[in-house]
Formats: sequence, structure tokens, C-alpha cells
Amino acid sequence: MSEPRFVPFRPEQRPASEMKQRATAFYETMRARRSVRHFSPDPVPKELVELAIRAAATAPSGANRQPWKFVAVSHPETKREIRVAAEREEKLSYETRMPPEWIEALEPLGTGWQKPYLEIVPWIVVVFEEVQGKTEEGQARKNYYVKESVGIACGLFITALHEMGLATLTHTPSPMGFLRDILGRPANERPYILFPVGFPAPDATVPDIERKPLDEVAIWNPKPREGAT
Repeated sequence: MSEPRFVPFRPEQRPASEMKQRATAFYETMRARRSVRHFSPDPVPKELVELAIRAAATAPSGANRQPWKFVAVSHPETKREIRVAAEREEKLSYETRMPPEWIEALEPLGTGWQKPYLEIVPWIVVVFEEVQGKTEEGQARKNYYVKESVGIACGLFITALHEMGLATLTHTPSPMGFLRDILGRPANERPYILFPVGFPAPDATVPDIERKPLDEVAIWNPKPREGAT
């Protein structure tokens, strides 16, 4: 086993006032982020998608295995194939798989099994979780905390897209095995999230929803449970 190697890490320590200013600006930027289902067909340069993937790939991961693959698609024929397969699974889910309470929970969002945006949007990016990697010798190598690692990377991907003025949606048709078949991915990879990527349509609308206030999502200095050691 080789010895671990380390390099210096000396990030700039900013004044508290600047830190607050930067944090507030970032919060305001992200507060405006919304999931979009109405996209413009206007082209998006490949370089922008590449930069978003680069940003996503800076995410922390279990044992630094980086167990993700971002598969970007712009070919109309492939996008059409993905739409047809996704709508087939979604229609079955809405009509036979999803319990009534789930359908009721989705009603305020106005969603359904139809996914026309999968053909309208200029890019589809499918993120795969790599259950196993490979050593330099080609042997199978276990990855750790795969779902957690890929989830963090997807969050950074969403953030990068929003920061540059693009929109997306976390689409998870279930089951998603058809994505591995259409995109020719190996058996050690599983579809995780499908992201349509593009500009919002000029007449795009989003559901009128509210996010939970801070006091419902943050807990400060909780007391131990009675009897806990």
C-alpha cells in the first residue's frame, strides 16, 4: 500500500463582513432557482454543459472514488428515443404504480406523464452512479457511499447551471433501466437522474410554491434525549 500524499491547503480567510456579503449574494441567487418544465429550443454551447460537469465533478466522494458518469446528449434521434421510453414508464407509473396519496401530492406541481421538453431542450444529461469501478489492471473495485457522492455532484451540477443562467429539472422516471440501454452504458453503472438542460421558454411558468422557513429546517444545539449516553 502506498503512503498517502498531501499538498498545502491555504484558502484565503476573509473578513466576516465580506463572508456575510458573499453568502447573502449566493443565497439570493439560489433562492431564485426553480425546476423548469418549459424550455426554449435555443442552442446551448457544449462548453457551458462541459463547465457545469466540471464543477459537478469537484464534489467530495467516498474514498475519492468519484463514482459518477455524466452522459450528455444533443442528437435529436436519441432525445426522441429517451422521450418515448420515459413517457412509456411514466404513463404506467401514473396509471398503475403510484398510490393515490403520491398523485395527490403532485397535483400542486401540475406534473403528468407527458414529457415533451425531452425533445425540445437542446441537451439531456443523464447522470449514472458507478456501483463498481476498475483498477488499473482492469479488476472490479468497490466504490463507497455511491448514492451520497453522486447526489452531492448532482447538486453542484444544478447550482452551476443556475449560476450561468440555464435551467434544468431533476427527472427520475421509474424504472430507469432503459437509459442504460439507449446510451450504451455498462452493467456497473445505474441511471441516477436525468437532467434536461437549456434556457427557460420565454413564456415559462413554474408552480407557485413556498419553501420552508429556516426554523423548520434548521435545529440549533439540540438537547440529548432523556436517558441517552
